[in-house]
This record gives sequence, C-alpha cells and structure tokens, in this order.
Amino acid sequence: MPKSTVIENTALTGYKDIFKSTTKKMEGETIVEIPLEELFPPDFHPFQVNDDKAMERLVRSIKQYGVREPGIVRPRIDGGYELLCGNRRKRACELAEISTMPVIIREMDDDSAAICMVDSNLEQREKLLISEKAWAYRIKLEALNHRGTKSDVPGQLSVEILCEQTGESKNQIFRFIRLTELVCTLIDKVDNKQLAFNPAVELSYLSQAEQIAVASAMEKYDIKPSHSQAVKLKKLKQAEELTVEAIDKILSETKIPPKSESKDTMRFRKYFPPEYSTKQMNQVIINLLRVWQVQEAQKNDFKEANVI
Repeated sequence: MPKSTVIENTALTGYKDIFKSTTKKMEGETIVEIPLEELFPPDFHPFQVNDDKAMERLVRSIKQYGVREPGIVRPRIDGGYELLCGNRRKRACELAEISTMPVIIREMDDDSAAICMVDSNLEQREKLLISEKAWAYRIKLEALNHRGTKSDVPGQLSVEILCEQTGESKNQIFRFIRLTELVCTLIDKVDNKQLAFNPAVELSYLSQAEQIAVASAMEKYDIKPSHSQAVKLKKLKQAEELTVEAIDKILSETKIPPKSESKDTMRFRKYFPPEYSTKQMNQVIINLLRVWQVQEAQKNDFKEANVI
C-alpha cells in the first residue's frame, strides 16, 4: 500500500444540523493525504455525484484553495479505504487533476460507518433529491436498529430518536422509506417531479412488475397518476385483482381538462379522444399543419409552373 503523508493535526467539532449526529466529537484527529486510487465509494452510496454546475464551482474552489474539509474513510479488508464522506470532493479532485485528497482515517463497524456516511453527506449537501433523503432515512434507521442505540429516554425507539434528530414525524419518516421500494423508473420520476410524493407512496406497495406496467402507462398516456388513481391500484393489489389491463384502464381514465388550458385548446378538445393530454393534442395539430403547409407549397409550385 503506498505511503500516506500526515499533513496536520486538527480538532474537529463534528457534524450538526440535519441529523445532529450521534457520533461523539473527536479531537486531535490526524489528517492524511491519500492517493485518489486508494479511495473507494461505499458498496451502496445513495448520494449522487454529478458533473453539474455545483461540481464546476467545487473544482474551481479546489484549484484555488485546495480541499478545505477532509473526507472521512475507514480501512478496507481488500486494501485501500472506503470513502464514507467526500465522494464529491474526490470527483472534483479528479477533474482538477489533483492526485491526492486529505482524509481522516477512522476504525468503524458497518453500522457506525453507515451512520457516519448519512450524517456527513447530509451535512454537506445543500439540496437533496427525494430519493436521497428516502435512502438516507432507511440506512440510518436500519443502522440504529441493528446497533441497538440507547437513548436517555427508557424504551425510546430508534425511529423516535430519528424523529428528534430530523424534525420529521414518525409517519413521514416511514412514508419516505416506502419510496425505496419503488423501481428505478418511478423513483426517478419522483425526483424529476413527474410523479407526486403521495401517489408514489401508494404505488410503492405494488410489485416491481406492476410498477413497471404503471411507468409504461404513464409514458403511453403522458400523465401523472393522481392520488385517487394510485389508491385504486393499491386496493386492487390488496384484493389480488390487479392486472396489466386494470392498470392501463385506471390510468387512461378521463380527466377533466385542467383550468390552465387555453381557450384554443378547449375549442379543439372535442375532436380528440378524452384521454389525450394537451401535449398530445398539440402534437397532432402541429403534424397536420405541417402536412397542410407542404401541400400548399406544392400547389403554389404547380401554379407557378403553369403560368404562361
């Protein structure tokens, strides 16, 4: 294993805010420069690392000032280190063509590592996708349950500890965690605001195959399932009566056109099937106008060619 370089000792104040980490503050920990090729992401890391504008700003900052806050790692059995906190900084170092990164090395069991990863990443992220928050709650709650974290309040449950740390109600925490049961296609739609939170929670009770059928119907009809539609699907699932045909029928149900539709759109709606969205109607109209435009141009060309 390549040699690591100790660059300084520092007293860390720990992490606060979103989860108010249960990990005790550590003082006098050693910050070490580790080659990037020795740093590996956790086996499951729910926080996205994107080459977006925020990453561009981070790269510029690192080029100018270096990595201001060290990452947190633990040794891997197979060599190198598991990077629990600092995967965005590592990527920024790669883009900035910097070969090493400052980190703090800690010996941690799996549960402590999971809690550290969640707490530290939530502390560093200004904005969270719904999927990131959902997985963060699930990972931390499972770690607390497995570790048997003790509370100052006798008989207090792990979820109650999480409620105090996050400010969320017990019900809302479990609703977020339900979203981790969604297939990738649907959870991506939640993140992209193509599927609302409440219907998504109801859809999470469907099987993966049923959820895929829902995603397919959403694309087919260009719609967002309403909460009432999602509840209908869930009830059919519980009654063991849910089929692909039922999913298609429910999601193709006629909806009252939204009030935001223009007068022109409302005027043309009677010529279209009731399940057609405004987008589908406009596309048909545009296609017909293009055909008409070509036909008119051909007529004019014909007239000009026959002018004496």
